[in-house]
Amino acid sequence: MFFNFKSGGGRMAHNGVPSVFVVDTHATRPAVPPRLGKQRKQSGAMQTLLFILVTLALLGVFFEAFFIYRLYHAEYAPSGFTSMQINGSPPPDMTDPDGRLHPSKPVAHLTDGQDVHHGPHVMAWSVIAEPLLYEMKYENKHLIIQKEGYYYIYSKVYFSQGGAFYHSVEMQTKMYAGKGIPLLQAREYSSKKDKESKSYSNSFLAGVFYLSQNDAIYVNVSSTTQIARHRSYENVFGAYMI
Repeated sequence: MFFNFKSGGGRMAHNGVPSVFVVDTHATRPAVPPRLGKQRKQSGAMQTLLFILVTLALLGVFFEAFFIYRLYHAEYAPSGFTSMQINGSPPPDMTDPDGRLHPSKPVAHLTDGQDVHHGPHVMAWSVIAEPLLYEMKYENKHLIIQKEGYYYIYSKVYFSQGGAFYHSVEMQTKMYAGKGIPLLQAREYSSKKDKESKSYSNSFLAGVFYLSQNDAIYVNVSSTTQIARHRSYENVFGAYMI
């Protein structure tokens, strides 16, 4: 700190004491006020950027939910539906004249009946006992495949014992110009030959096979005279696509 003595025009202060002005050159200067305009601009820009990011995130969630919804309905819609039908057009009629729902895949279930005339070895199946037959054909004792894919095939027969008996499911295909190809087979031998006291048994076959269009499958037995025909549902044959 220093003192600077000044006198103006030879004038003296009261009581003959010259005027004294004190200046402190080390005094702290007041802080410069912040530029509020610049800070406000930066804050506004950050808020705008945050708003854009939140908006984009919400749009991403919305579109993701939309695509999941479309994918779910496209995957679980019945076969034959188009996107236009899913989006609002009325779906095709999926019921038969009796109001029963059609199967979603090819299926067949055939039973024995009084109208059936078996061959010597190949079994025939009833066409008047309301057989379940959807997207498959039954011709000349054969089930004809219309749609290529994997099929679960089964057959059950009820027969009288006496000597040897075999039961098989066989296939005919255009890819093999020979006899039927055995897919499933069971054999049973009984030494009992007394016709007055017959005993009966069951044979059941089942398996999964890949079948092409127009492949034919059928049931073959050692002798159809051994097939017991008390009830139609005791002898069955069927297949369904998996």
